[in-house]
Amino acid sequence: MGTEKRRQAGAGTVRPIRYMGDPVLRTEGDPVRAFDADLKRLVDDMFASMYAADGAGLAANQIGVSLQAFVYDCADEAGRRHVGHVLNPTLVAADGELVDDEEGCLSLPGLRFATPRYSRAVVEGVDLTGKPIRVEGTGYFARCLQHESGHLKGQLYVDTLEGATRKEALRAVRSATWSA
Repeated sequence: MGTEKRRQAGAGTVRPIRYMGDPVLRTEGDPVRAFDADLKRLVDDMFASMYAADGAGLAANQIGVSLQAFVYDCADEAGRRHVGHVLNPTLVAADGELVDDEEGCLSLPGLRFATPRYSRAVVEGVDLTGKPIRVEGTGYFARCLQHESGHLKGQLYVDTLEGATRKEALRAVRSATWSA
């Protein structure tokens, strides 16, 4: 992990990532209602866990917490880096060109498959203080916003796959060493 990312991970504690097969990944998270020190600690832990696993995004259920929260650190189509969190997110727009590009997930380690995602996405939610926020992304950042929003509805990226790609992905999951 680079110095900059280590610094941004702050005082968070790395928590184990949950893998496909864990029921928490298939349940919709509860809304965040308490904007307190425990929530700040959770977001810090999410960043630390994401960076330790060399990820670009992480949803709370991926570390076993059934809350509507995700963190991200990824670049948009212009190469601008975006780092932040969204609580109680709603994907309000996913539009533009439908791009089939390789996608992976910390909850399916080592697997990557061509996954269709829109080239632009907008998420609305709140920050750590409950203040409304709106996050708009293009390119890889749009992919990240769509991916993490899906997690909080109990979906994994392999759920969006179709045909031969879906069959290949499910075969790979069954034979993965981490698969339950």
